[in-house]
Amino acid sequence: MTTRFAITTFLLVGALTADGPALAAGAGGTPAGKAIWNGTDLSGWDGDPKFWKVEDGAITGETTKENPVKGNTFLIWRAGSVVDDFELRFQIKIVGGNSGVQYRSVEKDPFSVAGYQADFETGDTFSGAFYEEKGRGLLAKRGEKVTVDASHKPKVTGSVGDSKKLQDAIKKEDWNDYEISAKGNHFIHKINGKVTADVTDNDPESYKRSGILALQLHAGAPMKVQFRNLQLLRTPLVKMKKVVFIAGGKSHKYGSHDHLAGCHLLANQLEASGLPIQTAVYYPGWPTDPTAFDNATAIVVYADGGARHPIVPAIDAVAALARKGIGIGFLHYAVEVEKGKVGDAFLDFTGGYFEAFLSVNPHWTIENMKLAKHPITNGVKPYSLNDEWYFNMRFRPKMAGVIPLMSAVPPASTMSRPDDAHAGNPIVREQVAKGQLQHMMWARQRPDGGRGFGFTGGHHRWNWAQPDNRRLVMNAIAWIAKVDVPKNGVPLQAVTLEDLEKNSDEPVPADFDRASVAEMVTKFTQQN
Repeated sequence: MTTRFAITTFLLVGALTADGPALAAGAGGTPAGKAIWNGTDLSGWDGDPKFWKVEDGAITGETTKENPVKGNTFLIWRAGSVVDDFELRFQIKIVGGNSGVQYRSVEKDPFSVAGYQADFETGDTFSGAFYEEKGRGLLAKRGEKVTVDASHKPKVTGSVGDSKKLQDAIKKEDWNDYEISAKGNHFIHKINGKVTADVTDNDPESYKRSGILALQLHAGAPMKVQFRNLQLLRTPLVKMKKVVFIAGGKSHKYGSHDHLAGCHLLANQLEASGLPIQTAVYYPGWPTDPTAFDNATAIVVYADGGARHPIVPAIDAVAALARKGIGIGFLHYAVEVEKGKVGDAFLDFTGGYFEAFLSVNPHWTIENMKLAKHPITNGVKPYSLNDEWYFNMRFRPKMAGVIPLMSAVPPASTMSRPDDAHAGNPIVREQVAKGQLQHMMWARQRPDGGRGFGFTGGHHRWNWAQPDNRRLVMNAIAWIAKVDVPKNGVPLQAVTLEDLEKNSDEPVPADFDRASVAEMVTKFTQQN
């Protein structure tokens, strides 16, 4: 997954609706896509400004004799996180040189991309071909139907047309309609309505299920390429479930509320688990990508809460997604919202939320943890862990439909602070004094078919190294995505301090005690 991000205001209004702004249907009445370029500037896209601009109503990449590019350079769609299963329609025009569209790709260096490419050139050979940039090379010539196996080599299994006749239908130095279809491991390229390549990638080592989308400007002789009317239709994943993570922006000091790092860690662990789960991470906050949730099965929010919660301005859109049965989960501060419309929606989504002047947020160590019997607790052993464990949530009346998953009795020390919006109140003080069991994680199976959960831990980044803590949350994510949770829980991958530090959105402070944190992480990993 890429670790470079851009803050944009691209198509914000469309992104806040349940369905977004749709464009005209494709050829033959195929479903419409959504605009992923605003037609005005490069908001949501990121590339070297020496080579990319908007000209004549089109995204334009250009090199000249005076301004050459040393290596292939790309304009990357930052607003979109990654693409997985989709149909992409756009128009392209080229004068000189070679270009194309990268998809399900990775960024190797700034603006250097490797992965699948739909080729296009000014010559007569490669337009419509299937190429893997910085990988296996040319996998399908124009006109070929190909299967790639574990040998990494393509095997021609049929024809989709005569290469010369397909080339004759391509307009030189003029606008051409291009379509890319990626469904599981099956890929189809079309130019001007004619299939130019059909590829099935059965190569277990090289096949990519998702990755970034980018436009290419090729090194070499001076050239100019233009793109316009880019429409993306995300389609249901083939034999997979998709979890969209929404990571909040910078919050507390390094090591606390590290939303971006935490989302990527959980996402990478889920994808490596062997379960049929694919992920996308959006940062910072609510996505500006109008297609973000179009093929999602579940949404997980790890962000600051209260009035700053990223869901607040989009609550109607989230409610519409929930009515479609999409799972919704909230981690740590993201369980807190203001009472009223948003709080009531949370009662529907997950069954509970943190309500100011009722709930509390002390730091304490859980002892004698009680776990309910539920798929979310599969393979999880009770554990002891210090965190900012919120409790005394606002739950649905009489706990109707709410499933307490992880509970404990907080110690008297949790009431050491004076009463305020988050520290204490007479109700919770009485509960703690009586030794009342409190719920730090809960779930709900909604009547609409969707599922939800809330988890109040997650303050300390390093706590994700504790295997039972991590497995509990990963089980919950799998469950709301309607993936069967294995009897022993979601399989975990080993976690190191280096893994935990990846994808930080702020620099390591000079006073960071790496040795102590490394020792703590090692102790956690030994508890597996």
